[in-house]
Amino acid sequence: MTNIYILGGSQTDFARNWAREGLEIYDMFHEALGAGIADAGIEPEQIEVGHVGNFVADLFARQGQLNGFFAEVYPQLCGIPTSRHEAACASGSMAMLAAMRDIEAGHYRCAAVVGLELMRNVGGKTGAEYLGAAAWAGHEATDCEFPWPFMFDRITREYENRHGIDGEHLLRIAENNFANAKRNPLAQSRDWQFPAGCFSADDELNPVIEGRVRKMDCGQITDGAACIILADEATAREHARAKGLSLADIPRIKGWGHRSAPISLEHKLRLSAGQPLLFPHVRDMFDDALRRAGYRQVTDLDGLETHDCFSVTEYMAIDHSGLTLPGESWKAIEEGRIAIGGDFPINPSGGLIGLGHPVGATGVRMALDCARQVSGRAGECQLDGARNMATFNLGGSATTCASLIIGVDA
Repeated sequence: MTNIYILGGSQTDFARNWAREGLEIYDMFHEALGAGIADAGIEPEQIEVGHVGNFVADLFARQGQLNGFFAEVYPQLCGIPTSRHEAACASGSMAMLAAMRDIEAGHYRCAAVVGLELMRNVGGKTGAEYLGAAAWAGHEATDCEFPWPFMFDRITREYENRHGIDGEHLLRIAENNFANAKRNPLAQSRDWQFPAGCFSADDELNPVIEGRVRKMDCGQITDGAACIILADEATAREHARAKGLSLADIPRIKGWGHRSAPISLEHKLRLSAGQPLLFPHVRDMFDDALRRAGYRQVTDLDGLETHDCFSVTEYMAIDHSGLTLPGESWKAIEEGRIAIGGDFPINPSGGLIGLGHPVGATGVRMALDCARQVSGRAGECQLDGARNMATFNLGGSATTCASLIIGVDA
């Protein structure tokens, strides 16, 4: 791989409701880009190409053409190439991969990636309808009120059919992510209070949303943006020299994986029928990322920022990454391996359940959190000795899947 470095980035406060503040999606973009440039310690004119990750601003904000915001924020960026990328919840990772390709091809030396979503400006039912656009419209999730809880309940039932699954283990995932979010000053749920018994099968304290998916299993609808500044090795070397750093101190993207599958969940499950893994292409994606980074297995890394739009999504990531054998994710949960003090922490940020899930921002935010972990800048969420971390970002029912391995060489 061509070395691609992360010079810095930013994340907005995921607890904010921008519409209530009288602000627009542009204001979110403006804040994230400006803070990202400042954190990287570069001048705006050093950015040669811009990429935006966004799922559905056309519905929530009635706004497309978000890539035009780069030059709106900084007139000196007028004329640079920019584009917007959509792959449901994996939109931010697609923007990251596109920026990486630009740098790898040698076309540009420095890229800005902004992922964002404005989602709290409509009611819950309308929001669920808009988010349903990531399913196969008119073909699946047609007889339910909340499409995505319905779909991921189907995944839970498939685990039950193939391996068995205990709802207590899913509740422990949720509890762990909410606990991690308490440490994160940008998490939507950092100040939430949780009554005793809410992480249980109590129908009053933790009501059923669809099937076996309960309220506490669900990732949070969130407004938010994240920005990351990428650079080639020559630019990163100059940057390190100017900052009095070693190049080895600057996080770089060591490996990547990107796999896709049919949009229909039932089609995916038919393709894997009789196999231990529900989504074999997810394992292939992890293997691709590890191979490109020069690692043999996921435990060669220090942790994972993974997609937990629902508790079962993280449950799937545990065995599909190879941390456990297929169907044995529960072992890593019971043994405490995925907690911050475990041997393979997952979502020290709080993840989508605790930190929040502004859809287009999530893949960028994950990469930023990993970069901060491996450079010792993760604050109260910092893992001891973290040097190499992975992301796993998925769109739809694992239709689009991406992983980045981010680390330092120091």
